[in-house]
Amino acid sequence: MQDSSIQRQLASSHIGGSNAAYVDELYEAYLTDPNAVPEDWRAYFEKLPSVEGSVESDLPHSAVREYFLLQAKNRSRVQKFGGGAVSTEHERRQVRVLHLIAAYRNRGHQVASLDPLGLMEREQVPDLELAHHGLSQADLDTVFQTGNLFIGKPEATLREIVDCLRGSYCSTVGAEYMHIVNTAEKRWLQQRLESVRSHPQYGADIRKHILERLTAAEGLEKYLGSRYPGTKRFGLEGGESLIPLVDEVIQRAGSYGVKEIVLGMAHRGRLNVLVNTLGKSPADLFGEFEGKTFNERGSGDVKYHQGFSSNVQTPGGEVHLAMAFNPSHLEIVSPVVEGSVRARQERRVDDNGDQVVPLLIHGDAAFAGQGVVMETFQMSQTRGFKTGGTVHVIVNNQVGFTTSRREDARSTEYCTDVAKMVQSPIFHVNGDDPEAVFFVTQVAMDYRMQFKKDVVIDLICYRRLGHNEADEPSATQPLMYKKIKSRPTTRTLYAERLIKDGVLSDDESSQMAEEYRNMLDQGLHVVKALVREPNKALFVDWSPYIGHEVVDDWDTGFPLKKLQNLAARLEQLPEAFVPQRQVKKILEDRNKMTAGALGINWGYAETMAYATLLDQGFPVRLTGQDVGRGTFSHRHAVLHNQKNGEAYVPLRHLYDEQPSFEIYDSLLSEEAVLAFEYGYSTTAPKSLVIWEAQFGDFANGAQVVIDQFISSGEAKWARVCGLTLLLPHGYEGQGPEHSSARLERFLQLCAEHNMQVCVPSTPAQIFHLLRRQAIRPLRKPLVVMSPKSLLRHKRAVSSLEELAGGHFQTVLAEHEIQDATAVERVILCSGKVYYDLLEKREAEEITNTAIVRVEQLYPFPEQRLFEVMEQYSNLKSVVWCQEEPMNQGAWYCSQHHMRNVVARLDPKLNLEYAGRDSAAAPAAGLMSQHVAQQQKLVQDAFGLN
Repeated sequence: MQDSSIQRQLASSHIGGSNAAYVDELYEAYLTDPNAVPEDWRAYFEKLPSVEGSVESDLPHSAVREYFLLQAKNRSRVQKFGGGAVSTEHERRQVRVLHLIAAYRNRGHQVASLDPLGLMEREQVPDLELAHHGLSQADLDTVFQTGNLFIGKPEATLREIVDCLRGSYCSTVGAEYMHIVNTAEKRWLQQRLESVRSHPQYGADIRKHILERLTAAEGLEKYLGSRYPGTKRFGLEGGESLIPLVDEVIQRAGSYGVKEIVLGMAHRGRLNVLVNTLGKSPADLFGEFEGKTFNERGSGDVKYHQGFSSNVQTPGGEVHLAMAFNPSHLEIVSPVVEGSVRARQERRVDDNGDQVVPLLIHGDAAFAGQGVVMETFQMSQTRGFKTGGTVHVIVNNQVGFTTSRREDARSTEYCTDVAKMVQSPIFHVNGDDPEAVFFVTQVAMDYRMQFKKDVVIDLICYRRLGHNEADEPSATQPLMYKKIKSRPTTRTLYAERLIKDGVLSDDESSQMAEEYRNMLDQGLHVVKALVREPNKALFVDWSPYIGHEVVDDWDTGFPLKKLQNLAARLEQLPEAFVPQRQVKKILEDRNKMTAGALGINWGYAETMAYATLLDQGFPVRLTGQDVGRGTFSHRHAVLHNQKNGEAYVPLRHLYDEQPSFEIYDSLLSEEAVLAFEYGYSTTAPKSLVIWEAQFGDFANGAQVVIDQFISSGEAKWARVCGLTLLLPHGYEGQGPEHSSARLERFLQLCAEHNMQVCVPSTPAQIFHLLRRQAIRPLRKPLVVMSPKSLLRHKRAVSSLEELAGGHFQTVLAEHEIQDATAVERVILCSGKVYYDLLEKREAEEITNTAIVRVEQLYPFPEQRLFEVMEQYSNLKSVVWCQEEPMNQGAWYCSQHHMRNVVARLDPKLNLEYAGRDSAAAPAAGLMSQHVAQQQKLVQDAFGLN
């Protein structure tokens, strides 16, 4: 009875069956050093009863323990892990064999045949030589235990073991995975690679399918090359295996039940993927070559930057494919894709990433050279940005533009080494072995779906025609291109292989190529799995947000009683929740604001904007490096219990089944995080998506995103985006890097109503501005010059009534001087300087000067400003006052709008300037210098100097 119990336990548990050798090795390591095994296994082994004095109820575990102990003694564990002697010479050699197995797993990729051209410089790897481990040719026919090698039997000759290892790790596949800490992942990968020697036997149907995909890849490039000779297209010649690779990613993903795949890639091979994978009409592509544009509203873009979407059929059903639009800034598309994927996953309540998968196709030089790649990897497992793992494919041309020498291109052995930072497995594969490419694609996709982590395929190929079709590559790589010139294409080599194996005839191969060319001649779709009538439930409906005119005065009021009820809900904290002392004071003040006993400050107004939007069904997402608290401690949207450190987010607890309120302190990145939020916002039109810079100055770390996506995405690609940027801005003597959000840069980018740039100066204004951004169906990026000192300024307050009624006012009129006829001077300004001007006017008892705030600088509200100023019939001077130097801020970009208004009032009037002199840096570094400059510009505004 007891014996059968033991047998059942061993057979049914994870420590029995095919895992016994693995568990045995773990236990052996545990006996020598408990810290050498994973914590869960250590805990399991610690619970095993001792052999001595076992009671009857302990017999099952006692038997297991005795088995472990016996195995540990019989195998040379002491020498393996440090310690005493081993009994026989054969046992010593057994240990050396185990070391040899480990060496191949660690370093076999370094001698693998990965380069189709045979030019890759490889170092000698002594670890892989028998002599290095005290073994020789004489040992090849000796039988050894195979340990945890997946060779299919517990014992094998050394020759068989070496053949298995060389086939698995040193052929046209070179796998790097031993940097992974998780033992289960490593064992999973070993099983997949070693059990088939990295080269499974595929049937005739699959092999013909691979050839058909290679035929399509080569056929399109040849067709375009002959029809449009010398025209830039960044063709795929030399990397044709990418097409069967991507095809298998999609088909295998579909078999797992994946519903959407979002692709990001730069230029090389993009047209090929668009036509041969996503099913773009060849006729449309030819039209683009001949000058046709498909974006009549804006500038349009070159054909190899265009995105596309379609649906294809897979064994698991219909899969929606979306290729992101991408500028020439290569890797910047990576975080954009991740953001789009995250939004799609949240829409599907796909918390694990089972239904939406990101696929990123990189170039080798960009992958190694551009920092945004590292930033994107760093985001991959964080709460606010993870997407359940990305499949990365590197089209490794072995040349970056004209740089090919490894000592010039990078400091690492492989272009993929950056991926090791997140313990991604890396599969290097020879692009001229399409079946090996097909195999690693299957393993990579399975790994991603199994472990929900990033995985990398390094498709090592070459570039047959140079950086683009107009280049002459032999000028800089003469030896490489001498090899390339004489090398048959990947398709030719594989077709010859299949003909030799009797899979198809030479005529069938030629017919396959002819059929593809005929389809191109007719302009037909060439993707057989393309769904002609796609399931529209897989799409995002943007129609409610397109075609609207810009209307600034949008009603964003909210019922007062309901506003107070929402505020009351936010004030209810869980029982036993202990807020920090200063935070408690902020919460108490907010209670008073709700009761109308205290003026409303910025943090309260902003919080209530989010609460009211959530109440009306708009999700909110807010990220940045310190957004939970707020860099200047004004927000405190995330509260931390001082007893146990647990976080509580009141805005997530307004009521059951409310829209999501997501708020995440991001990693210390501007570029990748802002790009992620751009991608998210272009996929979630109903959400209010906000990125906040720690200081507005730091947005320049994401300038590529601002220039290439936020300001011009609609003009280039007709991509609508409602992303909001909160950029703290204001001169408080904190120096050149903590004063200016570089307002002038945003204004220089403004044209064609592409975005909004606003400088709200009261809590009510930010309340209505944020609400307008979500409620108004127009979707344009919003750039907010948000305050720092105004967050607590005694005069920068609003009332509940101002929140409840009204709208965002693009111009705030003078409200203290009642007699308009007394006004002889108007000072126009934006932002914090208004309060400095107000205090100066009161101190000097000036009664003839009105101060008018321009709260929206783009689109500039000329008509509204005219309406505010036309009441001043005795006007003699108009001044624009700004804190920024003359060559910065709004002066150069907006003065023509103000001059238009002034000229309408009186052609004799001139617009004057009051502000800092032109400067190279945004602000002074010394407080005394700052104060002197600030005093002077305020006095200049009133004409007191």
